[in-house]
Amino acid sequence: MTASISCAAHGDALDAAVAEALDDPVRAALLGPQARFAERRGRVLRYGFDVSPFVSLPPEPGPADWQDAAALASADGTLLLTGPMPAPPDGLAELTDIAGYQLTGEDVAGQHDDEAVRLGPADVPEMLDLVRRTQPGPFLPRTVELGAYLGIRRGGALVAMAGERMRPPGWTEISAVCTDPAHQGQGLAGRLIRAVVAGVRERGERPFLHVADGNPAIHLYERLGFRIRRPVTFRIARLTAPARVEPGS
Repeated sequence: MTASISCAAHGDALDAAVAEALDDPVRAALLGPQARFAERRGRVLRYGFDVSPFVSLPPEPGPADWQDAAALASADGTLLLTGPMPAPPDGLAELTDIAGYQLTGEDVAGQHDDEAVRLGPADVPEMLDLVRRTQPGPFLPRTVELGAYLGIRRGGALVAMAGERMRPPGWTEISAVCTDPAHQGQGLAGRLIRAVVAGVRERGERPFLHVADGNPAIHLYERLGFRIRRPVTFRIARLTAPARVEPGS
């Protein structure tokens, strides 16, 4: 009986630790392993403006928090939120919600790939062009600094890539998975995901990722061993009230 109780208690603690890391991965990452990328105002956190557009508000934000969020909005007054989904005060913002899923990959096998090459700052123009043509999600000029990004080249041209974005404690998000349309159907995305996961495993971390509802890539992720942990909402809040002030003021 005692052993059974201890095991259950350990499971509850593990579940709580996972929830703390993954329910608001932006906040967990920026208060932890990726603190050097954080822009902060009061209780509001975001990645640097040229690193990633994601913003984290505290639970149950008050008017001062929204004022601070406005100060950290993008130049067009946009906040991209994940984690808790607080509603802004009436009249402050127009909202667009994108439904999706968060998947975890505790059982996904990592495998290094001899054709996968590490991408860096010199590759960013090609990476941005591939993202523009394939639309896997947000990718900015310094996103490549968040972790290991791997690519496959054919004829010298970058035709597929995948990499690491958010890193809440114990976890690494697989992101920017994309393949040039002319090279799709060759299994490049799956190979790159496994190669990125291999590096994640070597650090003793576990992979996770996000996918928009209706994106057929979810079938690839499930074949690789990712499993849906929970539905998520990505909220785009576009400020309509003159609450925004320049960062650093």
